[in-house]
Amino acid sequence: MAKFMDVHHSMKGITEEQLREAHNADLAIEGDERVHFEAAWADPESGLVYCLSEAPSAEAIQRVHERAGHKADEIHPVPLSVQ
Repeated sequence: MAKFMDVHHSMKGITEEQLREAHNADLAIEGDERVHFEAAWADPESGLVYCLSEAPSAEAIQRVHERAGHKADEIHPVPLSVQ
């Protein structure tokens, strides 16, 4: 499975509770598409939200996000990482 970072642009003012609810909505249905959302980050001031996941494709991620009610604006493969 490949790693992806997706970006949502229009979530200005998002709270920690709302971010958790959105992330949990993804987690509840991620298995239908063989996606695993690992983490989500948000900047309430700019409205940017980032989600890190493992998935078979960007399209699978988008299908989960759309069903959960928050379509991603961008989805980027992450072929390299260091920790």
